[in-house]
Amino acid sequence: MRIGIFGGTFDPPHVGHLIAAADAADALALDRVLFIPAAAQPLKVGAVAATPAQRLAMTRLVVGADQRLVVDAIEIERAGLSYTVETVSELKRRSPGHEWFVLVGADVVQSFARWRDPLGILQMAGLVILRRGDIDLETLAGWMPRDAQGHRPAYEVLASRRVDVTSTEVRARVGAGRSIRGFVPEAVQEYIARGGLYRGGNGFEERDAQFADQ
Repeated sequence: MRIGIFGGTFDPPHVGHLIAAADAADALALDRVLFIPAAAQPLKVGAVAATPAQRLAMTRLVVGADQRLVVDAIEIERAGLSYTVETVSELKRRSPGHEWFVLVGADVVQSFARWRDPLGILQMAGLVILRRGDIDLETLAGWMPRDAQGHRPAYEVLASRRVDVTSTEVRARVGAGRSIRGFVPEAVQEYIARGGLYRGGNGFEERDAQFADQ
C-alpha cells in the first residue's frame, strides 16, 4: 500500500487540510492518508488553544466518511514532544512492506532542517511538498537539508490548490465572534461552539495546556 503521513496540530482542522489531503491522495495514487495530530510540537511550544483530546476529536470529524482518510492517534498516545522521525519509524514497524510519504506544506519546509533527524526521515519515507504557488522552487530547494557530502536529498513537489484558510484565522474569527461557516466542516463548527473553544474559555472537561500548537 502507498500511505501518506499528514501531521499537524489541527487546532482546529479545516477545509484546507481536507482538500490538501484529498489532492495528494489523488495525485500520488495513495491508498490511505493518515491524519496524525501532534501531542506537542517542539518548534511551537506554548501556542496551544485546544487540548490533544479535543484536536483528535475534531480531526476525526473533519475526515468524515472518506475511507482514504484515516486519523491515527499515535503521537497523542505516545504523548510528550512529537517527532516525525519517531512516528515514521513506528508506523513502518507496525506496518512493514508499505510505501510511505510524508506530506508537508511548502511553508513548513523552511523549518524542516531543524526537525529531529530530517535526513533519517527521508531514508524511511518520501517527502512530498504541497506547493500552492506562493513559494518558488529555488527557495524550497535552499531550505532542504544537506547530507555529509553536501547533497540535498530527493523530494517531490506537488501542485496543490490554493485554499486561503489557516487554523490561526479560524481561532481568531471564533474569538471575535465571527462565523466560521465554510472554513471548517459543519460537524467541526458545532464541536467548537458546543465546547466554547477559542473564546477564552473551554466547556470541555479535558484540559492540558502544556501541549503545543503545530
